[in-house]
Parts: sequence; C-alpha cells; structure tokens
Amino acid sequence: MMMSNEKPLTINVTGNDVEESARVAVMIREIVAGTPGAVDVSTSIEQARPELWLQINRDRASSLAIDAASIGDSVRAAFYGITASKYRVHGDEYDIVVRLREEDRATVQDMGRVPVQLVSGQIVRSENIADTAVMKGPVEIRRKDQGRIVNVMANISGRSLGDIASDINRKLAVLQIPPGIEVIWGGQTEEMKDSFFWLGIAILLGAILVFMVMASQFESLIEPFVVMFSIPFAFTGTIWALVLCGHHISIIALIGLLMLIGVVVSNAIVLVDYIGILRARGMNMNDALQEAGRARLRPVLMTSLTTIVALVPMAFGKGQGSEVWNPLGATFLGGMIVSTVVTLVLIPTLYSIFEKFKRGFKANHAPQPASQSSAVRMEPPR
Repeated sequence: MMMSNEKPLTINVTGNDVEESARVAVMIREIVAGTPGAVDVSTSIEQARPELWLQINRDRASSLAIDAASIGDSVRAAFYGITASKYRVHGDEYDIVVRLREEDRATVQDMGRVPVQLVSGQIVRSENIADTAVMKGPVEIRRKDQGRIVNVMANISGRSLGDIASDINRKLAVLQIPPGIEVIWGGQTEEMKDSFFWLGIAILLGAILVFMVMASQFESLIEPFVVMFSIPFAFTGTIWALVLCGHHISIIALIGLLMLIGVVVSNAIVLVDYIGILRARGMNMNDALQEAGRARLRPVLMTSLTTIVALVPMAFGKGQGSEVWNPLGATFLGGMIVSTVVTLVLIPTLYSIFEKFKRGFKANHAPQPASQSSAVRMEPPR
C-alpha cells in the first residue's frame, strides 16, 4: 500500500458514457470534499485540450466505394508520415518517413486538401468526403476491467480511513446513480478490506494451531483450554492501549494481534505446566495452586517486564516511521500488561474450576458396583 500510486481514499466511477461518468464523479468529489478528514480532493478528469477532427460523411464515402480506414490512413500519412523505406549506411539503418511539406500541413484547411485515392484510381480531396472540425478531447482515457473509469481521490488527515469511508458510504447511499454507471471503492480502502479479512482468518488459524500444539504437549484438552483464556484478555488490553494512545485499528495493529497470540500464552503455559507437575507428585489442588504461584511468579514477571520495557520505545518513540511502529508497539504493550495480570490471577482460578468440574463429571458417570441381592447363590431343591 505504501508503494501504490493512488491516494489512500479512491473511488472509481466506471461506465461507457464518459460524460455521464464525469458528471457523477463531480458529485462524488463534492461529497468527499464535504466529509471531515478528507483533504486534497481531486479527480482524474483533466481539462480537455483542442483536437483536430475529421468527420467522415458515410454516405459520400460509400457512394465512392471507399472505407473510413483508407481515408484515415491517407490523412495520417500526409500529416504524421509513413515509413516508406530504410536507408542503410555502414551497418546502420534509418527510417525514410514520407509526408507533406510543412507549408502544406500548417492550417486546418490543409486537412481538407489531402488527396485520397479511390478504388478506381481517381484522386479526390478529403473535404469532398469528410468535414473538418476543431473539438475538445480528453487528455487521457483510463480503463479498468475493459471499461472506462474516472477516479475521485483524496488524502486523509485527523481521522481514520475507515471512519471517513463509512461517512462517505452513507452519503453515497442516497445519491442517484444513473443506469450503466457503477461506483466502486479502490485504493487503500479496497486493500484494507481484503487485508482485514485475511488477517482475521490468520488470527483464527493461529489460535487453533496454538491450541493444537498445547493439546499435543499436555496430552489433554482441559489445560490448553484454560491457557487460551489469556488471549481474549490480551485483545482487551490491546484495545485499551490503542484508545489511550489515540491509534486506530489498522493492518499494523492486526499484525501485532497475530504475533501476540503466540507470546501471551507462554506465561500461562509455564504456570499451568508446573501446577500439573505438583499435582502429579500428590499435592492437593489448593496447595499446588499456591506453590505454583509462588515458584513461577518471578519467571513470569521477569519475562513479561523485559518484553514490556523493550516495547516502550516502539510504542511512544517519535521519529521517522513512528506512525507505523507506534500502533504495533501499543498493541503489544497493552496485550502483555493485561495478559500478565490475567495469567497470575485468573488462570489459576479457571484451572481450579475446570478441575472440579472434571472430577464431578467423572464421579457422576462412574460405573456403579453390583448390588448384594444379585450375588446371592440359589441352591437347587433336593
């Protein structure tokens, strides 16, 4: 997106009718210009420049058995020139271009005097089969997906791209768009939607993969499920940090969330794993939770504080490129702070709750012993 030649806010107006597309583009430009946060609003429609047109009279041309292509080729050869041959000297080749003399192609009337050869071999002037006119034409014609397109572009300032696009969408919803004209978002707005979609899928797949790895290591589904509770709370801390720092949810912030998934679970894994070790040694639940909290408090705080302190310059530093790195640092910083508190307080509590639930479930579904009456041996009568 940084290498794109379009402005961040781009709206494409497509249609075969160039004049109608230009009229709709002007209306959209007024809407964008009136939206707070949109600056430097412009369109791809440039001031038309004069052109010399040759309007062929189809009836006259058909009566003389000559087509429009032959007329166009004759006029082009007379004014622009045609390569008749090549001049070769010492191994070098030079094109020999043949066209009218400069004094014979200096005025508009000279176009009407261009000789055109008929199929019969006769020569007629172009003014007998075509009319000359000076008209205005576009400087360039832009196309996308085999259709003509007009761009309405703007930069953003003071607001997020998503908020500005939402305001413009509400205004475009009540705009009367003529049939055959289509209004499509482009530029960074279109790329942002695609990136948000694929990054959302990546975050979901990342969480699933982390759960699968922990399930294979713990050989259980309960303990990885408890560890995964630190991820939603880390996301909550990320949102708080972005709001407090004045940042918006962007692609950089989503990349930070994706990286945060694999980082915030590490402290919970250390704590839950040690609880399982203590319980395997025969320690009861409450004692195992207290001992694991005391023994793992220093490692958890050391790893978390090291990461948090290292992220402070990235989150609050100013300088070249800070607008890119500040949201990433704030995302990590807020997620790490909240996840550390959750790991030390909530994870042991959840572990205890799920273990009690598991014991109760096993007790309710355990097989019942056989009754005494069914074990009485009946002796046959004598």
